[in-house]
Amino acid sequence: MTIKQFQTESKRLLDLMINSVYTNREIFLRELISNASDAIDKLYYLSLTDPAVRMNRGDFGINIVIDKENRTLTISDTGCGMNREDLETNLGTIAQSGSLAFKNNNEAKDDIEIIGQFGVGFYSAFMVSNRVTVITKAYSSDEAYKWESEGVDGYTITNTSKDSPGTDVVLRIKDNIGEDSFDEFLDDYKIKSLVKKYSDYIRYPIRMDMETRRLQEGSEDQYETYTENMILNSMVPIWRKNKNELKEEDYYNFYQDKFYDYENPLRVIHSSTEGTATYNALLFIPARTPYNYYSKEFEKGLQLYSNGVLIMDKCADLLPDHFSFVKGLADSQDLSLNISREMLQHDRQLKLIAKSLEKKIKSELFDMLNKEREKYKTFFKNFGLQLKFGVYNGYGVNKELLKNLLMFYSSREKDMVTIEEYISRMPEEQKHIYFAAGESIERIDSLPQTELIKEKGYEILYLTDDVDEFALKILHEYNGKEFKSVSSQDLGLESEEDKKKTEQKALDYQEMFDFIKDSLNGKIKEVRLSPRLKSHPVCLTSDGVLSLEMEKILNAMPTDNNVKADRVLELNPNHPIFDVLSKLFANDKEKLKIYSELLYAQALLIEGMSIDDPVAFSNSICNLMVD
Repeated sequence: MTIKQFQTESKRLLDLMINSVYTNREIFLRELISNASDAIDKLYYLSLTDPAVRMNRGDFGINIVIDKENRTLTISDTGCGMNREDLETNLGTIAQSGSLAFKNNNEAKDDIEIIGQFGVGFYSAFMVSNRVTVITKAYSSDEAYKWESEGVDGYTITNTSKDSPGTDVVLRIKDNIGEDSFDEFLDDYKIKSLVKKYSDYIRYPIRMDMETRRLQEGSEDQYETYTENMILNSMVPIWRKNKNELKEEDYYNFYQDKFYDYENPLRVIHSSTEGTATYNALLFIPARTPYNYYSKEFEKGLQLYSNGVLIMDKCADLLPDHFSFVKGLADSQDLSLNISREMLQHDRQLKLIAKSLEKKIKSELFDMLNKEREKYKTFFKNFGLQLKFGVYNGYGVNKELLKNLLMFYSSREKDMVTIEEYISRMPEEQKHIYFAAGESIERIDSLPQTELIKEKGYEILYLTDDVDEFALKILHEYNGKEFKSVSSQDLGLESEEDKKKTEQKALDYQEMFDFIKDSLNGKIKEVRLSPRLKSHPVCLTSDGVLSLEMEKILNAMPTDNNVKADRVLELNPNHPIFDVLSKLFANDKEKLKIYSELLYAQALLIEGMSIDDPVAFSNSICNLMVD
């Protein structure tokens, strides 16, 4: 018997694949079952056009047999089988695809679904076996052949006998090596679980004899063991069924079973798309946040299927980061695969599917917002932070997609509102969308900077998440209305006449302002008269892009950066404290220095910021109390 050698390149590819490319060796079973399914597909296609084949084809199916004593695992199919030439072509050359050639050579190829490829996938069997034997007989042929190989050294092809058409792939499972155990691939429950995981939706029944225990008749605690030929796969995936065939409970049960959640999802998205991106998708929006969602450990992605065969458990490329909370799957027959099904080419088709899914998710969320408000509020409480990160990330590349989905707490409605709803309530004379940032709604509501806006009767959006202000900075405006912080220097509320009066009064007190600034030793950029304060004597604002709240957030990050906003101390000219300051500037500048420190510390505390020297602050208070 002559051993035929693989080509040199084929040897290298085989060695590379066994030792490095396929890191998850359990997928060998998926590959062999997919090949078996392909072989049946071919015969099924022939039966549609040839009555003789239709009459004599027998039952289609795949059978798995475990022989623990001889350490063999056999995968058999009732498909088209192979002749000697097929064996040479499909199994003698790495990466040669007989299935793909069959599809390309048929006029009706668009109606043929080929999920496996004889070639690279077949050789994944060598990850778990030290000898692979293929016994095959082509349909309408009297000859049967045996292909056998122990790996890179080559293969043999000999004549043999086989009763019926089809192919048997017999794997001699490797012996255990140290802690590396291969016994699991001779365990019927392990094989059943692998079929369920990767090949549950193969269209033909996958059968295997399994030992089952049952209670003996007339006994309460005695069991008997018997062998049952069981179908291991579901065959028809739920996402390929017509929506009219399915009930809400069907979706919920599938979701809880497949994605290990004890709650029903907030939203089910069942989509079937044809055209430039042809795929079926079944997506779910969870009702709660996964425990590790906002951590580095969380892994986004959809399950990816090719004609019902699981290719990747989490395909991150199908979901943008801003929709990473979505669970589910996508199934397409048009995806290109390279050396293995685990290494998906990032080709145009995958990108088209991802883009289509992104639009569909956005559409469904917007529909939930408009039609199921309470559900959307629950969703936004769980995942709204991710949408706001999506607006901020990438310098706002996704802001147009996401801005209609954002919600913020409203000072007027005392509830979450969209920016669109805010604008719909704006008085005609209101120029800007006003917002205030802080660590809680209660703290923001008491900020001195909000007084003038509230007095005007204008609504304020309260920003309580760290990313909120950064996201609004990226948005800049919404439908022509600019976002404006309540701490902005120009709130757009003063008339030109009022501005001139304020500027003149500021000039009158400029020397005092300069003295207070100098007394604070570089802690502030400027002292100003405040146009926004009504009942409070003082507040702290900032100039430039960086706000005080942004300063707090950035400095709280685990980095060495120490950023500082350009702080401005604003004084209320109509508050009695202002008159006290004026008198001290004229008569007691040393006490004015103390008052300046106290007012600055007071402004910091109002902003929720720490004061530089609490002891000095406390002593100053005590000195004033006994003065």
